[in-house]
Amino acid sequence: MQVAGVHPDCGAIDRKREAHYIDCMTDKAETPGIGQEMERLEGQVEFLLDTLERLMKENRSLRAQQDTLSTERANLLEKHDMVRTRVEGIITRLKSMENGA
Repeated sequence: MQVAGVHPDCGAIDRKREAHYIDCMTDKAETPGIGQEMERLEGQVEFLLDTLERLMKENRSLRAQQDTLSTERANLLEKHDMVRTRVEGIITRLKSMENGA
């Protein structure tokens, strides 16, 4: 008895034959070019993984650089405000000296 859609070598469930269904799944002939296609896809995946790793390192580096530059900018703004205050003080003293002279 053959079941529709079942490979004839696999047979139906028959304990006497002790058919190994795994054999039917693994004995498929590989289509020519599949191996080459798999190698090509593996190459693409490797390339993408390498690119991902490089971009992640670059991203970390850029974030660290951005943090450094942000800190430097904050320090420069603070110094700028201190200098402005000192210059305004000097201008005020000069005006008072001018008015007192």
